[in-house]
Amino acid sequence: MKHQKYHLLIALAKRIVCLPFLLTFALGTNAAFADDKKVFRFNISPNGYPPYMIVDQDAPSGIMWDVVSLISERLGYQIVAEKIPRKRVDQMLLDGYIDGTSRAVEWTHEPEKFLFTEPVVEVQEVFFTPKGASQTYHSPEDLVSKTVVTHLGYIYPALERHFKSGAIKRFDVSQERDMFNFLLHGDRFDAAVVDLLVGKWVLKNEGLQDQFTASSGGISSYGFRVMLRKECLPFANKFNIELARIRESGELEAILANYR
Repeated sequence: MKHQKYHLLIALAKRIVCLPFLLTFALGTNAAFADDKKVFRFNISPNGYPPYMIVDQDAPSGIMWDVVSLISERLGYQIVAEKIPRKRVDQMLLDGYIDGTSRAVEWTHEPEKFLFTEPVVEVQEVFFTPKGASQTYHSPEDLVSKTVVTHLGYIYPALERHFKSGAIKRFDVSQERDMFNFLLHGDRFDAAVVDLLVGKWVLKNEGLQDQFTASSGGISSYGFRVMLRKECLPFANKFNIELARIRESGELEAILANYR
């Protein structure tokens, strides 16, 4: 009997110990837009997306981080950086574990499930080829029967129908710098599809800026926005107002200039 009472007390103690944690967890995942705790949990991803999100320093930086941080703080929110893998971002946003992430509408599998702010900056996808290559590419049709290096998990609207039909083959890698290394040293690859600003940033930091050429025109251009849950409309409206204000004041241009 004493033995049974002992185990009963232990089980009860475990439940009592877990209760504060469970309450904290339940409240924490849904408190980002609560009046009593204004925290904005912003995804910057494990590897970042330089120069839009830079994570390999003491503190986060980058175009999107700087803009979202500036606006969030002016709206009275404490911004917290979260590093969520790309394949988990959408569901974790819907579940309330994070409050926002950088995204173009066109890059989202089910955009109707989410709310998007006005564009913070335009992203322009281009083809990069090694200097000295026998051929350069300026449109998707130029790459028919070719193989392009792409980023794992990314959607390329201008190329999707060619990928699905097999007219153009894609080879996925997980980081931007690896895209250029594969393209430079692999015989089976013809071009890499990368945002122009991202490509220039990577090549500069890797000391490869003299070894690649970008296509003269972009194959696509999309607004890079903050993606939110649909119930965050009041936050999105205030964000858009402040975004327009810093665009007009020149503060946004000053941030962009830091990363060009």
